[in-house]
Amino acid sequence: MKKEDNFLEINQRQKAFYDKKKKNFATKIWFSLRNGILQKVRKSIGVEKQIHLLHLEWCGDLSNKKVLDLGCYEGNSLSIYLAQNSKEYIAIDLSEKGISHLRNRLKNIENADAFATDFLSEEFTEKDFDLIYAYGVLHHFKDVEMLINRLKEKLNANGTIISNDPLETSLPIKLIRTIYRPFQSDKDWEWPFSKKVYYQFESAFRIKDRRGMLGKAKWFFIVNFLPFPPEKKTEIVQKWHWEDWEKSRVSDSHMFRCMHLTMLMQKKD
Repeated sequence: MKKEDNFLEINQRQKAFYDKKKKNFATKIWFSLRNGILQKVRKSIGVEKQIHLLHLEWCGDLSNKKVLDLGCYEGNSLSIYLAQNSKEYIAIDLSEKGISHLRNRLKNIENADAFATDFLSEEFTEKDFDLIYAYGVLHHFKDVEMLINRLKEKLNANGTIISNDPLETSLPIKLIRTIYRPFQSDKDWEWPFSKKVYYQFESAFRIKDRRGMLGKAKWFFIVNFLPFPPEKKTEIVQKWHWEDWEKSRVSDSHMFRCMHLTMLMQKKD
């Protein structure tokens, strides 16, 4: 089996996983942690709003841009905005179930459409994108070199990518993921960025901006044991978050302590 065929086969299993939402016990526990406690903390300290506003800033004027919303399922927080404000908007995901929901939301927006297709497949022939929006997507590709080549192929000469993905570069998080991985239902398509992967993207694209999250702030649970009122605890974690947010822009060492990374990348000449 060719490497490309192998990844297409894995993507078919990934499609079935997200369509049926079947998770084993270990995966359910991890999802509840990630989408429960961590999500609540991210919202309480303003991370979600910051990411949203930063991505809007990175998008800039979309009126003359062709946009690809990559791996968006039934739509992320920016999908409708991208569709309404771009010259041409195309959304793709492996899941027909997710895309059918998004397609229904897009039905009154001109020059916007959604397709259930594989980004790596030859069936996806669209190209010359000015922007590829990939929220929580790029870490689903094990072969980073293949992914990077495909991204370059689909971007126009000055095209940009906005990404947001988990990191496994923090030692405690890497240890937790190592323990969890053998029991993980979706391990074949979950590849949080390592240092090596980050530097592959840095070599292939011009990283115009980046922000790390949940570095120092990932120790929020320790604050809960302190004899402080809730407002003071939130203030402490918010301060830690701002330190992560700003220092990760310029310091690789601080960035690699974070749990998540968002980047604005541009295709090199």
